[in-house]
Amino acid sequence: QVQLVESGGGLVQAGGSLRLSCTLSGPIFASTTMGWFRQAPGKEREFIGQIRWKGGSTTYSDSVKGRFTISRDNAKNAAYLQMNSLKPEDTAVYFCAAAPVGTVYNSWGQGTQVTVSS
Repeated sequence: QVQLVESGGGLVQAGGSLRLSCTLSGPIFASTTMGWFRQAPGKEREFIGQIRWKGGSTTYSDSVKGRFTISRDNAKNAAYLQMNSLKPEDTAVYFCAAAPVGTVYNSWGQGTQVTVSS
């Protein structure tokens, strides 16, 4: 399993931007998929989007499409979540996760808090 560490969370006003980083250590395969999730208080964990390590193709949930962008840097073993036009409803703990094959995520970061004020 890979180890994941997120960073970059914080407090931002509505309409602002943040970029989250996820640093990976451990075995990374061409078949690895990196996912981003979030969990707001009292709500279930929500899938935000994912990126294929090989090729870099991305998928997003409808709730963030057009506002959030996922990217990765192979040389740095890092994935990123660029969040623009943030809304108060984006307030949550954000997690990155890794799936060595397919989309079965078996490695998770510790999470980073994002708070969007109105």
